[in-house]
Amino acid sequence: MKPVRLEINGRSIDTEVEPRQSLADFVREELLLTGTHLGCEHGVCGACTVLVDGAPARSCIAYPVALDGARITTIEGLAQDEVAGELRAAFTREHALQCGFCTPGMLIMARDIVLRRPGLDEAAIRHELAGNLCRCTGYTGIVRAIRAVALARAGEASVVTRGASLPMPADPSPLTLPVSPARRASGESPAPLVAPPPAGLEFEPAPLRNPVEITEAFEVDAPRGAVWALFQDPARVIACLPGARLTQPSDGRRLQAQMSVKLGPMQAAFSGVGLIAPEPASWSGILHGRGVDGRSASRIEARLAYRLEATGEKATRVHIEVAYVLQGPLAQMSRGAIARDLAARLTSAFAANLGAALKGQATPVAAMPLDAGSLFLAMVRGWLARLFGRG
Repeated sequence: MKPVRLEINGRSIDTEVEPRQSLADFVREELLLTGTHLGCEHGVCGACTVLVDGAPARSCIAYPVALDGARITTIEGLAQDEVAGELRAAFTREHALQCGFCTPGMLIMARDIVLRRPGLDEAAIRHELAGNLCRCTGYTGIVRAIRAVALARAGEASVVTRGASLPMPADPSPLTLPVSPARRASGESPAPLVAPPPAGLEFEPAPLRNPVEITEAFEVDAPRGAVWALFQDPARVIACLPGARLTQPSDGRRLQAQMSVKLGPMQAAFSGVGLIAPEPASWSGILHGRGVDGRSASRIEARLAYRLEATGEKATRVHIEVAYVLQGPLAQMSRGAIARDLAARLTSAFAANLGAALKGQATPVAAMPLDAGSLFLAMVRGWLARLFGRG
């Protein structure tokens, strides 16, 4: 780890970074400034363009360790910028975006173009945009939008963007995690932007920022009291989760656990800590945990709320609400319909294991690494079956 000082969107940051971590990964994974998109990761497509000391730069091939003292501006940092605002309006008016993936990089590059070369013609705009690729618009609307703003600024003096400064946004991105202030002057050691899971069992649960939220429910053939008793035994509950195990004995309120996941050739083992908060009066409870995978450095923080509803003398409906934030290389597992279908299948496996545990039977799903690839194939088979009317 190497200490660096950066200014990002007007905020002073003093932290430590891995020498191999790119600027794009740093702003996306550490600061959650996800407006910076990753496309080719070779500095070719321009989707990851940011401003470094006022000039456009490819953040996928720039490294914070080599940018000590630099000023970085991402697309979020241009929220109140006058020229960026004119370009956003022109992009909207000229229908200059479709999927929007290239748009943040396009806007940053377009801003630089109209500042450096106000009044330039279409041919010059196309030449300047050669390093920003779009797969769906055909560029016509993009060129028209930039041309309109450039013409409106014709006659103005050219602005040298290298070394230019921007004010801090008045309304910073709500996705930005709190960052530590610069502390080198005081002699204090820099603090990491995102703290790793604590070594002990104590931590303060905090509200999750823009989590993925999933709600599921299932029934088990057991009275509510028996299901409640099982939920108060962390060892039995963890044993019902595919790929999960306790790494230390639990006192019933705090736990240390690990969950293994297999995604094709990639395997991850999230090790972390959790706090359990039961609410006996409402037959409900909350489990809040956080963990990290030592191989990929992916991090997860999650909150699971459950409620038990008696549906018969020997039947209980279990309501579960999960909210989680996953950061790092494995974050693609948390997106869209895939995540929800995988969660539904995980819930099904958990329900089967829970029912077996209540009957004193062995769990149907063995405690082996969760194979997300197999679950994905099962999900695809389910889609095809529904599509052709066989499911």
